[in-house]
Formats: sequence, C-alpha cells, structure tokens
Amino acid sequence: MSGKSSFFGSSIGKKILMAGSGILLLGFVIAHMLGHLQMFQGQNAYNNYAKTLKDLGPLLWIARSGLLVVFLLHISVAIILSRENSNARPVGYKFSSTIQASFASITMVLTGLLVLSFVIYHLMHFTLGITNPEHFLLKDSLGRPDVYSMFVLAFQDNAIAGSYFAAMIILGIHLSHGIFSAFQTLGLNNVELNPKVKSASIGIAILIVSGYLSVPIGIFAGIIKPVTIGGM
Repeated sequence: MSGKSSFFGSSIGKKILMAGSGILLLGFVIAHMLGHLQMFQGQNAYNNYAKTLKDLGPLLWIARSGLLVVFLLHISVAIILSRENSNARPVGYKFSSTIQASFASITMVLTGLLVLSFVIYHLMHFTLGITNPEHFLLKDSLGRPDVYSMFVLAFQDNAIAGSYFAAMIILGIHLSHGIFSAFQTLGLNNVELNPKVKSASIGIAILIVSGYLSVPIGIFAGIIKPVTIGGM
C-alpha cells in the first residue's frame, strides 16, 4: 500500500492519474455528444433517449457520481501538478525539448476549471431544473419529460446559447492539448510520432466541438425544428 501511495504521490504517478482520468472523461464526452446528436432525429427519438437514461434510476446516479469523482480527481491533480511546477523546475517529458508550448498547454488548469463551471451550470439547468424550471417541467404528449423542447427553447436564449458556444470552444482548447498530453504520459508517442499525435489530438477536439455545436446550429438553421409545447 505504501508503495502505491508513494507512486501516486510522485510526479509521474500524478501525471498517470491525470491521463487515466482524462481518458475516462473523454469517453464520456464522446458518448454524451453522440446522445445529443439524436436531436436531429426529432422530438420522439430524443425524448425516448432521455427517458431510457432516466429509467436507469439509481444506476444513472451512481454513474453520475462516479463521473463527478473522476472529474474532481482530474482537476485536483492538475492543480497540484501546476503548483509543483511553479515551485520547482518542472521535470519535462523525454521529448519535451521538441515540443513548443502552446496557448492550450499553458492554460490547461484555467480551461479545465471553466469547463467544470459550465458542467455545474449545465446540471443545474438540464438535470436539476434549478436555473430554468419552466423548461424543466415540460412534458410531451406521451407524458415524458420534453427534453427536446427544453433544448430548443434554451438555445433561443442568446445568453444560454452564447455560454454554450463559449464552453464548447474552451472544451476544444482543453482537449486539443489534453489528448496529446495523455499520449505523452502513457509513453504512446515519440519524436517521429509527435506531429501526427498532435494533429490527431487537434482533429479529435475539432470533431467533438463540431458535434456539440451542430445541435444549436441546427436549431438556429431550422433543421432541428421546435414543436408545439406539450404535443408531438
């Protein structure tokens, strides 16, 4: 036990914890995006997807709690590593001399905290119904929570839409370096592969951001159409 404690208390141990938790969160971000894309299939499909998740009951809240723990672990380790790097000369990666610091890399803690702030707001809005209870109480003609109309109405509010767009751009900046950093930490790249891994990381981040933003863009463009509230 002490050996494990000393390993995860070391710099490399913390980096592995951050990389591992980051990969888990990336998986969730992709799965969540794919779920949101069902908005393009219409009200019935999306509300059925939302009901399927809700019907998981306690399992859903266990999954949410687990994700929250992973998220807080990821952020906490990142802050600790940032402080350690500020207080002492950081020990770079084996090939760090070939990597030029980027805006994304030097703002990882800040972008992570901003994403966390947005997640808290997002939960208050769409999961707990605290910020916009009038949206949260909507029902479709089958008596299901009308999450489809909730999204459509939400993105008709410029403040909500603007905050969502900003949050997704910030998430993309964070992921563009985070994915690359995880590969580095786990030793899955080298000098020759670095440019390809970096490009792939940016590409994945762009795809994820595009997927998330396609929903509000689809609403603005009239592709995702509003329905009569309380009806199909």
